[in-house]
Amino acid sequence: MDDPESTHFIGSVVLAPVPGSVAGAISRYLVVDGQQRLTTLTLLLAAVRDHLRDSEGASRRDTDRIHHQWLTNQYEDDPYRLKLVPTQADRQSYSAVIDGAPTAGGDDPVGEAYRFFRARLAEPTDIDAPYGVSEILQAIVSGLSVVSISAHPGDNVHRIFQSLNNTGLRLTQGDLLRNYLFMRLPTRGEEVHRKYWAPLQESLANNERIETLFWLDLLHRRPQVKQSQTFAFQQARLDRLGTEDEIADEVERIARLGSLYRLMLNPELEPDQAVRMRLQRLTEWESTTPAPLVLHLLLLRDWGVATSEQIARALLSVESMLVRRFLVGHATQGLNRVFAAAVQELDTSLPADQALNLYLSAGRKHFATDAQLLDAVLTTQFYWVGRSAQRKVMMTWIERLYPTRESVSPVSLTIEHVMPQSLSPRWRTELAEQYGTDQVDELHERWLHTLGNLTLTGYNENLSNHEFARKRVTLRASSIRMNQEIATNEAWGPEQIEHRARALAKRIVEAWPGPEEGAHVAAEDNPLWSSMNRLLMVLPAGHWATYGDIARVLGTAAQPLGNRLATYPAPNAHRVLGAYGTISDRFRWTDPHRTDDPRQILEAEGIRFSASGKADPAQRLGIADLENLRADAEDDTEPQETRGESVPDER
Repeated sequence: MDDPESTHFIGSVVLAPVPGSVAGAISRYLVVDGQQRLTTLTLLLAAVRDHLRDSEGASRRDTDRIHHQWLTNQYEDDPYRLKLVPTQADRQSYSAVIDGAPTAGGDDPVGEAYRFFRARLAEPTDIDAPYGVSEILQAIVSGLSVVSISAHPGDNVHRIFQSLNNTGLRLTQGDLLRNYLFMRLPTRGEEVHRKYWAPLQESLANNERIETLFWLDLLHRRPQVKQSQTFAFQQARLDRLGTEDEIADEVERIARLGSLYRLMLNPELEPDQAVRMRLQRLTEWESTTPAPLVLHLLLLRDWGVATSEQIARALLSVESMLVRRFLVGHATQGLNRVFAAAVQELDTSLPADQALNLYLSAGRKHFATDAQLLDAVLTTQFYWVGRSAQRKVMMTWIERLYPTRESVSPVSLTIEHVMPQSLSPRWRTELAEQYGTDQVDELHERWLHTLGNLTLTGYNENLSNHEFARKRVTLRASSIRMNQEIATNEAWGPEQIEHRARALAKRIVEAWPGPEEGAHVAAEDNPLWSSMNRLLMVLPAGHWATYGDIARVLGTAAQPLGNRLATYPAPNAHRVLGAYGTISDRFRWTDPHRTDDPRQILEAEGIRFSASGKADPAQRLGIADLENLRADAEDDTEPQETRGESVPDER
């Protein structure tokens, strides 16, 4: 959105006229190439239309315009009423979306795409974002450009399609930039290639990494540039260089930048021990989002304006940001923009480490405070947070906070519950003796998956759901320090879990410093309920889920989730039912003016109920289904390559 007048090229579409079209009537074409793009765009327009319809103060004129101008032919009957008519397999689901039927947004690919767009549009708008739904609509209808190739009746449209989509080996943007650069070096090409380009290519091993390097270089100037725009933006910049010497200097600069990028890829090559450790940590975390910022920090040291000590502390701030956001269960969305923008927004009058921590602490960057972190460690169901590989890395890093001579690697370890997932009669008896029989299940559900009840082990089969006295022997003999600490307890239950959780939180706070004092924290910025809303938004019509299953996927308990749904508005809350498919007695619309029957709505969406009022179990979404929906709704916004981006004039 840097340049409102810029356009985005979405490629070419190949159309073939349908025989029998009558002059003066609606022109009909067979879409030979471009079906998926056109279908996706119309589903996005339908999602925008429905989002506006559900928004307060939205103009009826705007929604009608979308529907009648871009989605339907207002005065035509079927089959020409829809501007785009999909194949038979998708037609029913597609028509439901365009017509706004109750069954819109099912679990087929068309419904999934529609729900994806609705979920994204429903997310709170970043206060710093220069656009809203109106700007998105404008970008769709006016900001996209396409080459439309309309074949003549006698043309071989399949051959046209093949010529535009050859299956040969595609040149990377790194290849294109190399060719462009050396085209600009008619007399110095051999020398520059030998001195700079060949060593760069050898050190980075492949052209994909060279492409990434050129993209990271662009992010220092334009944080919003997508990787797919690398060649076009670099070419626009390089066009301003007039002599071979200037081009040669540019290749030398890129080669020097490549040597720093190589340290990020191979931290063992970093000579400073403290910096090396932080680079290794970021490699273990397996996230590319901090890459532009990390490269910039290394560049500051290379320029001589920052010391290794300052860079190590700055990298610790990056690590702390990742760790704290992970532990509080906050989605990674937006982190790539935060880290990329830091390159330009750091206060250059301060040392690099101080400037970065101040930057990360300001605004809505979700750098969790000590209080937020403690609350998350005590309440968040850590066992279900984020990606499983990162959970294990996090546990490994916590283990390394204990004094030990042994190196801990996550490769051969698994995460183990001390209080087991399935309580044996002995466990139930011991917990009941201390907390009462009626409290056992509730306390077990509350504390089971929290960090205080989890540890690392290489012998999971030896622990299982055995009583604590037996587990204690195994834990005491472990080489893992956190296990030895757990084994000092005579018994294990909620009291011990909470005590350990607080002790772990203290270690984490000391190891990964938080934001500066006075950092802004939004009162309603609870990542758990944000995640819940994103998941509920993508629950497909014609299906239902239980409070318990959704709570488990989100990493909480059924009771607080039910309390939340009964108190605050949430999308598709009527699709959340009791364990046996019954509508909860506590279910209430949060809108006091709404009196419609949730069962009737569910039936209109396709849910079948038995005579006793139970929803069909075949239509229930299980844990695995919900996990997949959540992964789609909270996809890691790591930089993704997209094709055909337009390029604003750099000059």
